[in-house]
Amino acid sequence: MTVVVLIAAPEGLRGHLTRWMVEVAPGIFVATLNNRLRERLWQTLATRIGTGQAIMIEPAGNEQRWSTRTAGQDRWTPVDYDGLLLMARPRAQRMKQA
Repeated sequence: MTVVVLIAAPEGLRGHLTRWMVEVAPGIFVATLNNRLRERLWQTLATRIGTGQAIMIEPAGNEQRWSTRTAGQDRWTPVDYDGLLLMARPRAQRMKQA
């Protein structure tokens, strides 16, 4: 199962996702996708997100059985911590410097 979370995304992008996924709550999309479709959707998200944020949680062959991708401004970044994937929140100081 693939989950996509959009924050402050363009309306057209949300409409594009509804072709392939179900919006279960505002900005949260869920579907079971094959690898090729998931890659193409991610490429579309990453190029069209603009000033918003996108997070994709997808199946993976690791201990947690999922992985994360992020795109956009104010990026939370995935960090490997002893084999576990955690999300690092950006500091306010780093955001002001950028």
